[in-house]
Amino acid sequence: MTFPAIEPLAEALAPHRLFVSGLLHEGSETIALISPDEPGFWAHVTAQPEFAEDVLDPLDRWSARVIGAIARQFEARALFPFTGPPWQPFVSWALKSGQSFASPVHLMCHMHMGLWASVRGALALPGLLPLPAAAANPCLGCPAPCATACPVDALTADGYDTASCHAHLDRPEGATCRDLGCLARRACPAGESYGRLPQQSAWHMRQFHP
Repeated sequence: MTFPAIEPLAEALAPHRLFVSGLLHEGSETIALISPDEPGFWAHVTAQPEFAEDVLDPLDRWSARVIGAIARQFEARALFPFTGPPWQPFVSWALKSGQSFASPVHLMCHMHMGLWASVRGALALPGLLPLPAAAANPCLGCPAPCATACPVDALTADGYDTASCHAHLDRPEGATCRDLGCLARRACPAGESYGRLPQQSAWHMRQFHP
């Protein structure tokens, strides 16, 4: 997915297996949301120096290094979901971009990434660049297999029951979620073609549930 107004930025991100997953105006700036481009992102990023070091948060440190350098190249401000306070409103930005939507399980669903949607950072570019048309909401007309996929009903209209999720992951029957990723995210039809590897999902699960 390429937005014509920012083709030079897309070209700068491509070698790092990143792409612009949304654009929106905020004040006098254009916010470009930066996401992993699969297939290929996980193999690329785990080969980077940060993952060879015995230091915490290799993915966040890599994101800060790479997106920070690109920000300087484009005279933009680099923004990250893992630095704060103040915390930046990444979910609100994603929804405002018209490329991501609130799913039946209240996780963000992107038109390309589905429920695997994630944002590694953003660039606040000077000026108000042209914005693309809003994407079609992939949740409309979907039978919502995500809503019934969680074996412990941790994702409901009332929010995310993290205690039930952690308890399930502690049990033997939680192995499929631990090793392959959240069953609700895996059930999303919009994310089937995204190409996210089970190894990446397992890594993120270990960060969430050591």
